[in-house]
Amino acid sequence: MTPPTEFLSPSEAARRLGVSVKALRLYERRGLLAPARSAAGWRAYGPEAMRRAGKIAALRSLGFSLAQIARVLDADLQGLDRTLAAHQAMLEGQLRRLSATVEKVQGLRDDLASGPAPATGNWLRPPAPSEPPTVAFDLPWPWGGERFELRGLRPLTYIIGPLFSGKTKLARRLAERLPDAAFLGLERLEDGGAAARARLDANPALGSRVERALAWLVENGATRSEALVALLAGLEAEAPGTLVVDMIEQGLDGASQRALIAYLRRRGPEAGPLFLMTRSREVLDLASLGAEEAILLCPANHSPPFLVEPYPGAPGYEAVATCLASPEVRARTEGVIAWRPPAA
Repeated sequence: MTPPTEFLSPSEAARRLGVSVKALRLYERRGLLAPARSAAGWRAYGPEAMRRAGKIAALRSLGFSLAQIARVLDADLQGLDRTLAAHQAMLEGQLRRLSATVEKVQGLRDDLASGPAPATGNWLRPPAPSEPPTVAFDLPWPWGGERFELRGLRPLTYIIGPLFSGKTKLARRLAERLPDAAFLGLERLEDGGAAARARLDANPALGSRVERALAWLVENGATRSEALVALLAGLEAEAPGTLVVDMIEQGLDGASQRALIAYLRRRGPEAGPLFLMTRSREVLDLASLGAEEAILLCPANHSPPFLVEPYPGAPGYEAVATCLASPEVRARTEGVIAWRPPAA
């Protein structure tokens, strides 16, 4: 049995929408789109699916992430306005930065036209920041003591880098220097999360919050596990300060990671900022990054960490992409480190 004539094949639907078939599959995988199926199991896009896919494609063309689109599609007018306002603020910030860069480039061209090239040190020097840093310190080993400064805290900041890039050292130093901050390390998994269970038994209010969070996560595809309980025991603690989490995906399957990041994006403004160390593409999905999220990259060559804009071509974007792997690959390479020759 073939679908009715008003239903389109994936290739025809993609052609009419001006997107790729791969994009349609991605929308479906993210739960944004649900095409019909023929008796043989082939995808078929009817009028309603095409209208919804058209909205998704239009929002993507405006620079919305898939996470933002998920909130916009089914939002009421008030929720839609909040999302649009946040996206507009992000775009205006990008426009200001681009305008400043264009002015700088034009100034350099004017200098070149009027005489000898300016000294390298003059035109490579970054502009003075307009706001004081939220946190500042000298970077520890394996860096050479360079000054690190971070201005403003997003609700979610991902810390990423290859093996031995120093990201754990950076994470610990952030937890030490940020006000009211704590570090949630991998010791949470020791003895099957026994310490977390004891903490929950001793604090019924915390246990109740963890159970509510678990119920939402399981309903949204997560698997209940000791690793997830131990993680939530730290995330749901009373203190609303900044929390720095070591390898947040540790011990969680892919579905649990996807549900977890969706849960963290739902937190209200009263929740403190989170710094999440990760190397999982389910946690840090570059196509789904929202305006209130940031990426902090620790480069492989131990140059100072820096913020990376989440779009292809931005400095550091490709380095971030190469650090990410699927949960299956992460599980296969868990515990693998670079080989070191024995000491002479």
